Amino acid sequence: MPTPAIMILDDEPQVLNAVERDLRQHYRRDYRIVKSTNGQDALEALKKLKERNTPVALFLVDQRMPNMTGTEFIADASVLYPLARKVLLTAYADTQAAIDSINDIGLDYYLMKPWDPPEQNLYPVLDDLLSDWSATVPLPYDGIRVAGTLWSANSHTVKDFLARNQIPYQWLDIELDTEARNLVEAVGDGQLRLPVVFFPDGNTLIEPTILEVGEKLGLQTKAEKPFYDLIIVGAGPAGLAAAVYGGSEGLTTVMIEKEATGGQAGTSSRIENYLGFPQGLTGADLARRATTQALRFGVELLRPQNAVKVRIEDPYRHVVLADGSEISGRAIIIATGVNVRRLDAPGVEDLTGAGIYYGAALTEAAFYRDQDVFVVGGANSAGQGAMFFSRYARKVTMLVRSSSLESGMSQYLVDQIGNTENIDVVLRTEVVEAIGESRLEKIVVSNLDTNKKETLEAAAMFIFIGAVPPTDLVSGLVERDRAGFIVTGSNLMVDGKRPKGWKPNRDPFLLETSIPGIFAAGDVRHHSMKRVASAVGEGAVAVALVHQYLKTV
Repeated sequence: MPTPAIMILDDEPQVLNAVERDLRQHYRRDYRIVKSTNGQDALEALKKLKERNTPVALFLVDQRMPNMTGTEFIADASVLYPLARKVLLTAYADTQAAIDSINDIGLDYYLMKPWDPPEQNLYPVLDDLLSDWSATVPLPYDGIRVAGTLWSANSHTVKDFLARNQIPYQWLDIELDTEARNLVEAVGDGQLRLPVVFFPDGNTLIEPTILEVGEKLGLQTKAEKPFYDLIIVGAGPAGLAAAVYGGSEGLTTVMIEKEATGGQAGTSSRIENYLGFPQGLTGADLARRATTQALRFGVELLRPQNAVKVRIEDPYRHVVLADGSEISGRAIIIATGVNVRRLDAPGVEDLTGAGIYYGAALTEAAFYRDQDVFVVGGANSAGQGAMFFSRYARKVTMLVRSSSLESGMSQYLVDQIGNTENIDVVLRTEVVEAIGESRLEKIVVSNLDTNKKETLEAAAMFIFIGAVPPTDLVSGLVERDRAGFIVTGSNLMVDGKRPKGWKPNRDPFLLETSIPGIFAAGDVRHHSMKRVASAVGEGAVAVALVHQYLKTV
C-alpha cells in the first residue's frame, strides 16, 4: 500500500519549512510529507495522489494566504479526500474564522502560531487525529482500479478482459460512489468518458481498448522472433494443449490470442466432467494451469493480439496480425474455437453490455444479487452459467428452444438444475425483443408452439445460443463447410480424390486442412466433438502431426 500522506500548505516558505522539519522529525517513518506554497498547486498535487490511490491522512493548512484561504482550500480538498483530518494554522486574528469553519467545513482542530515546542503544542494534537484516522478509515486498494457503470458496454469489456486474464482489479461504480465519479470527472476534464482505468503508478487510460490495457500491463503483444517452427492461433483448450506439447517437444512455438487464454471454456464457472478432477474445476483455473505450463516450456504468448489473415509462401506459412505485422513459420495450427452466436432480435444489439451479455460474464454476476435474470440456451455452457448465476440471483429462468434439456445438455447438469430451487426452465421459448433505454429492463418472449408473446421484467440476460467459428482469417484459403467450420483429414477426400490443388504425394493428415502444413484442432474443426477433453486431445494430436509434416518438407 502507498504510504499515507500529510499535506502542509503555507505561502510563507520559512514557516512551511519549519512545519515540514517538525513533521518529518516525528512522522517520517509512517507518513509521506507533501508541501506546497500555493493552494492551486496543492490541489493539483492532490489529484495526482488520488489517481495513484495514495491515501491522505491530514491537511495542515495556513488560514491566511493570498488567492485562496485555508478554509477554501480544505473545502475543495475534501471533495477528493473527505475523510482526511483537517487542521488550520492560525494567527490570533483568525480565531473566529477557525471557529466558524468547524461547522462550515468540518474542521477538526486549529493551532495557533507559533507551535513551539512541537512536543507539547503540535505532536499530541496530530497524534490523536492520525490515530483516529488510521483506526476508522479503510486502507485503499493497492492495485488497478476500473471506474465506470454497470451499464457501460466498454466498462464490461475491460472488466471481462482483466478477469479472464486473472489480473486483480477493483471496480468503482460511479453511480454508487460519488468520490469515484469526482475522480473520473477530474481526469476527463469534466466529461464522463468510460471506463477509466487507474494504475498504481499514477497513469490512467480513458476509454481504452483491450490492446492498450494489455500493453500497459506489460503483456506480450509482439513476437520476439522473426520465424517459428509452429504458430498457434487461439489459446482455448486445443491451442493451449498444442502449445504445451509443441514447447515441450522442442518446437519454437508462438501462440496468438485475441482476448484471454482458455477460450469459452475459460469462462465456465465449473467443469465437472474433466478427467482427473473429481471435484471439478473452474475454466479460469484450467486456463491458468495450462498457460503456466506452456510458458514454462518457452512458448511465446501474444495477447491481446488478433490474427486477421493466413497466407502461404511455400514452404512457409505466415499469419498477419491486426496491426499489420506478420509472423512467419513452418506450420500453423488454427485453434480459434467458436464464438457465441449473436441473438438477432430488436433491441439486443443496443443493450449488449448493458444488461445483455454473451457467455457467462462472470464479472457481472455478483451485481445482479437478489434480482431476476435470464439464461438463453440449452447446452452445457448455458447450464453451467445458470448454476453459477443461481448463487447470486433471486431467480434464474432458462429460456430453451428445444422440448427438453436432455437433448443438448449433459445429464449431470440436467440433474443439478432440476435440484436447484431458484432455477426455472421454460421450454419451446425464444426471445423476440429486448426493451430498455440505457439498460435492459424487459424482454419479450414467444412460445414456439402457440406463438403467444409475453413481456417479462428482466435485470439481465445471458445468451448461450450456439456457436459461430471465427474462421475469416482462412477464408478463401482452406476448405470450410457451410457453417464456416474448417474441414480436415479424411473429410477432405471426395470419391477417394485429394483436395483440389493438393501437392504432396500423400493424403491429408488427420487434422490437416486442404493446405499442407495448416492444421485445425478443437471446436473450430468440422465435426469436432465440442468438449473440453476432446479439444485438448486434438491439440496434442495436432502437434504430433506437425512433426510428421515437418519431416516431409
